[in-house]
Amino acid sequence: MEESHKRSSMSKVIKFTGVTRLNLPVDRVLDAAKETLEGVVIMGWTTDGEEYFASTYADGGTVLWLVERMKKMLLEVDK
Repeated sequence: MEESHKRSSMSKVIKFTGVTRLNLPVDRVLDAAKETLEGVVIMGWTTDGEEYFASTYADGGTVLWLVERMKKMLLEVDK
């Protein structure tokens, strides 16, 4: 094989961490969260289309405060 056609098998892949309009795989988001967060609120839909909610926080007030803060941030994102 010519030298110009050889490719290194050692490629560095950098994960994109910015805002995107594309859906991300659940595993990627959860793995990143496990590495950095001390607690979480998870909301979504199951593969059967049912609503899903779970939280590591026992206090409902803390959960609601966090949800509202994140809602505010989402509404302020430049579109």
